[in-house]
Amino acid sequence: MRVSTADDRQSVDLQRDALIAAGIDERHLHHDKASGARDDRPGLLCCLAFLRPGDCLVVWKLDRLGRSLINLLAIVEDLKQRGIAFRSLTEQMDTTTPHGELLFSIFGALAQFERALTRERVIAGLAAAKRRGRRGGRPRAIDDEKLQQIVAALDAGASKASVCRSFGVARSTLSGAMGRVDQAPSLVRQGGV
Repeated sequence: MRVSTADDRQSVDLQRDALIAAGIDERHLHHDKASGARDDRPGLLCCLAFLRPGDCLVVWKLDRLGRSLINLLAIVEDLKQRGIAFRSLTEQMDTTTPHGELLFSIFGALAQFERALTRERVIAGLAAAKRRGRRGGRPRAIDDEKLQQIVAALDAGASKASVCRSFGVARSTLSGAMGRVDQAPSLVRQGGV
């Protein structure tokens, strides 16, 4: 059982009544007051640890177990690997029946299709951004102008430690930026560092 908020506006009473009416022993009920998007819900983790081969995890509704199709499928696949059945009362899904197995196979195919579409969109978006001259990743901590000043200071004999203090950059940031100097012909240096 799960409700999304920890305040008293939401209750698991409806879910509890439905599960007990379905024959679930009240001692075996687990509940959470947390978002379904979280995988680290204590009630869910306790429930999953409690289950043994031959058991059946029963939920009132699919979205009480997880918020995304991919998350639901991962949980149900883990249960299947462990020899544990799954049943959802509202959707009338039961993996112990051929009908339930078929539905979860279809859900699995849909989730795989969704992942492929998402990946395709990301790749297309990155390619479009690259064509427009944009590059991804974290913004540079040291711009080219500041880097040229740092290189000049180092070439004039300043130590890396004093350059880091003067320009307000971390030593690791300076090392990464110096790698750019070696690779970029536009940042020509007169001497070694």
